[in-house]
Amino acid sequence: MPELPEVETVANGVNDRVQGQSIESVWLSSKPQTFKTPPAEMADQLNGRRIYRVRRVGKHIVFDLSRSGEQQTAGVAESQWIVHLGMTGRLLICDADIPFPNHTHAVLRLSSGRELRFVDPRRFGRLSIHPLVEAGGKSESEIDAIPQGFVGPGREPLTIALSAFRKLFLGRRLAIKSALLNQRLLQGVGNIYADESLFRAGIRPKRMAGRLTGNELERLHASLQAVLREAITLGGSSVSNYVDADGVRGFFQLEHRVYMRTGRPCLVCGTSIRKIVLGGRSTHYCPTCQR
Repeated sequence: MPELPEVETVANGVNDRVQGQSIESVWLSSKPQTFKTPPAEMADQLNGRRIYRVRRVGKHIVFDLSRSGEQQTAGVAESQWIVHLGMTGRLLICDADIPFPNHTHAVLRLSSGRELRFVDPRRFGRLSIHPLVEAGGKSESEIDAIPQGFVGPGREPLTIALSAFRKLFLGRRLAIKSALLNQRLLQGVGNIYADESLFRAGIRPKRMAGRLTGNELERLHASLQAVLREAITLGGSSVSNYVDADGVRGFFQLEHRVYMRTGRPCLVCGTSIRKIVLGGRSTHYCPTCQR
């Protein structure tokens, strides 16, 4: 499944290509698993809207939408289109005359004449509309009932302060690897970047989160943010189906130090990298460098 750097790369690439354009027509497939919002309602909410911006929230891609032709106020959207890529989902910007790939589930015809296509062979991805309503002239109780902008379930790992990061793990009686993967704590971190961050911080993945020292959590906070930013710079990790908005693979997999390197020598100390299963997830670490 694409993790934070891959989703960030896709969102930024799509934003560069569609920001400010209007959606002139919408086609949706008949595969219901893909849609959290009914297709007819989704098409109605998308058709004629202007794409103000595209951004990442956790592992979701958020399209902020306004009515076509309206002047957009900074930070304000009328509705949002939420895309979760799942295991194999892709957002591609294509010329309209290019044939649809197999497993295409949504096509948005843009005012530029190009198309934004959602392709997902395994159909674990999800598409939905998140409506927003302006609060002007409404009572406090009405304002409380208004849908707010889409937010993920946990904290943002790229911006969380060290003090808040430390508090996330206080008293947690679970392995630190499992804690990093808990989307209610940190949204967007997945298997690859948890393994790589723990290696750089010198922490074994089975260590209990609530027993890590302040210095260890400080190292982990720094390594997690550094790994994520480096991966974004390199376009993410292409270890399976992942490609960016132009269909191009990422390069961070060339920088992996432990992930999927089972039995190969550690790049720091030469010890063979080990693999265990932790919480149902394959976990890679160096038994010498990580304590």
